[in-house]
Amino acid sequence: QLRLVESGGGLVQPGGSLRLSCAASGSTVDSSAMGWFRQAPGKEREGLSCISRRGGSTDYAASVKGRFTISRDSAKNAVHLQIDSLKPEDTAVYYCSARPTWDSCSLGAYWYTYWGQGTQVTVSS
Repeated sequence: QLRLVESGGGLVQPGGSLRLSCAASGSTVDSSAMGWFRQAPGKEREGLSCISRRGGSTDYAASVKGRFTISRDSAKNAVHLQIDSLKPEDTAVYYCSARPTWDSCSLGAYWYTYWGQGTQVTVSS
């Protein structure tokens, strides 16, 4: 059973940066396609970025391309999301997700089978 735990969220001023981490246990991140999502109050869960199982390809939502960077850390069995130039509209709970044994990845929430509990990101001055 794959377990995912997000960390790194917090309160940050507009223009700042955060690095979110998703630590996996029960399996390795190298054996799964991984994704990052967020959900703001009253809104649907939004796909942000994903990385394929072998790490050869990534995908980003148009709304975050150029500001968000996904990466895989096999040594720490984790996936990270670097967020730069934060805006108030980035305020949300951020979730990581996994789909084991699948090579490609997707920005669709329906596609993933495992989810973390989320970490809150608040962007405010």
